[in-house]
Formats: sequence, C-alpha cells, structure tokens
Amino acid sequence: MRGAKRLTLSLTIERFPYHKPFRISGHVFAETAVLVAEISDGEHRGRGEGAGVYYLGDDAAHMLAEAERVRGPIEAGATRAELQALLPPGGARNALDCAYWELEAQQTGKPVWQLAGLDRARPLRSTLTLGADTPEAMAAGALAIDPEAPLKLKLTGELGEDSARLAAVRMARPDAWIGVDANQGYAIETLRLLLPVLVANGIALLEQPLARGRESDLDGLKRPMPFAADESAVSLADTTGLVGRFDVVNIKLDKCGGLTEGLAIAGRARQLGLEVMVGNMMGSSLSMAPAYLLGQLCDVVDLDGPTFLAQDRTPGVVYRHGQILCPDGVWGD
Repeated sequence: MRGAKRLTLSLTIERFPYHKPFRISGHVFAETAVLVAEISDGEHRGRGEGAGVYYLGDDAAHMLAEAERVRGPIEAGATRAELQALLPPGGARNALDCAYWELEAQQTGKPVWQLAGLDRARPLRSTLTLGADTPEAMAAGALAIDPEAPLKLKLTGELGEDSARLAAVRMARPDAWIGVDANQGYAIETLRLLLPVLVANGIALLEQPLARGRESDLDGLKRPMPFAADESAVSLADTTGLVGRFDVVNIKLDKCGGLTEGLAIAGRARQLGLEVMVGNMMGSSLSMAPAYLLGQLCDVVDLDGPTFLAQDRTPGVVYRHGQILCPDGVWGD
C-alpha cells in the first residue's frame, strides 16, 4: 500500500431508535443500527457512517465484519482509491470511504465539497416521507409536517389500500409535489392497474415498483410519470441497464459504497440521459452530510432519515421551509 503514513481505524456500532415504527412494503422498522468508522493519522481524523442495505443482508454485524476484514490494509496505509478494490459496495465501504474523505479534508485544510470538485453546498429541497399506514393516518401525517416540503409516500402493493392512501393524501395536500415508493411491492399486472390511479392523483414520481431482478418486465411499458430505480440500481455497474426502463437513478451511499462511487454514478447517469436522485437508508446526520454533497448534483433529493429518529446527532442537519441544510461542523470540514 502507498499511503503516506500508518493509520488507526476505530469501528463502533451505534443504534438510533425511531420515534415510532416505520412501515414500507414487506418490512416494519423500529431503529437504525449504524457502523461508525473513524480513521486517524495521529493528528487528523475522518468519520463515516454506514446504515447498510437491509434487503441484501447488509446489517450491522455484516458491516462490522466487512470493515474488520480490511483493517490490516487500512492501518498499513491503504488509500481511498485502493479501498474501492478492497471491499464491495455496501455499508462498510460507505462508512470507510466517507471517513477517508473527511480525513483528507482535515489533512489538506480543504472541505470535502472542494476536494470533490463541487461548488459550495447550498440548501436543497428535500422530500419528507410518510410510512405506509391507514389512509386517514397518512392524510393526518401529511398535514402535520412542513407544509413547504415535497412528500414521498410509501406504498405496500395492496392496490385498493394504496389507492385510498393516495386519494386521502392528495385531498389533504392538494398542491404538494408527491412521489411514491413501492419498495418492490408490485407485479407488472398490478402495476398496470396502479398507473391510472397515480395519474389521477397527480403523482410526480414512481420509485421501484417491481422486484429487483424483474426489470425486464418494464420493457415496452409506457411510463406516464418518471420511474426511479432504487433496489434495481445498487452500484455503478447497474446504471447502464436502467436505460429504457427507468428515467431516474436513486443513488444511496450505503448501496454503492460511499461518496466516491456515488459521484461516479451521478456522472455516468448524466451521460446516459438519466436524471439523478439521492436517497438514504435512514441513518443519522453523519450519513446525510456526504449524501447532501452528492445532492448538489441531483434532480430529486430525499434526505429525511434523521426526521425519523428519536434523537439525532449534535450538530446535525437542519430541516426547514421544505429544505435540508447541512451546517459546517457536521462532517467534511
């Protein structure tokens, strides 16, 4: 390895309970368990957080084992570039990659946005998500959150119930931008029945309607609103295959393994004519901060993970007037 000096790696698992259970298609979550990585050269340190990818078995124990597997090379001086070959995409590489970015920022005295060739970060319009619930509860939830925020609704694949949820939220928030996320809950036959309902309710975006691996079922299907790939687009290698089936790629740093690959996916998606979205796997503000930088390049921003937590980190990202703002000092300075 060609690092300038030996490094020290610290790994911990931290748990963040939610203020109430969060339901999506096929799952109910009560907390997020994250891997926190800290890399130090003895004078400077960098931090990163990984929340993993639940549908790929990438939980806290798996992330910790993956990161421990590369402790030797990292402490011997492996670089961020070399990390990309040491670990596959996933939460462990995300935590380590982001720690490397912040370490480099401290070593050079340049913030990560500058190291990444970005403009200084600006506040971003970010969706706020409503978990799947009764139509009445989702309508009440839509009225209770920031009235300036765009909404994202979780669907479950139950056509009748989902239709009622959509109608109830649209009635409650007639002027809101609304996207929906099916989290792989539909089959192509029921998706065809759902699409007119989405159109009737003015839905602006449909995310991941079909199961990962069933992307070819979308061939020839007319898309009346943009379709976004989430579970179907884990890493850079998946991006080219989205063309003709999806219009938007949802980049999550836990899926692709960090800001380094996230930036590469954004660039490749633009080359392919795809729009770019940034999402999250429900981590704390330490997860949102690097994704916030990626969000500077994105058409759709969904970085509301900390709003579900009973308690976030301090300092943390700020949500107001339909936007997310990441102050200096959260990460990457």
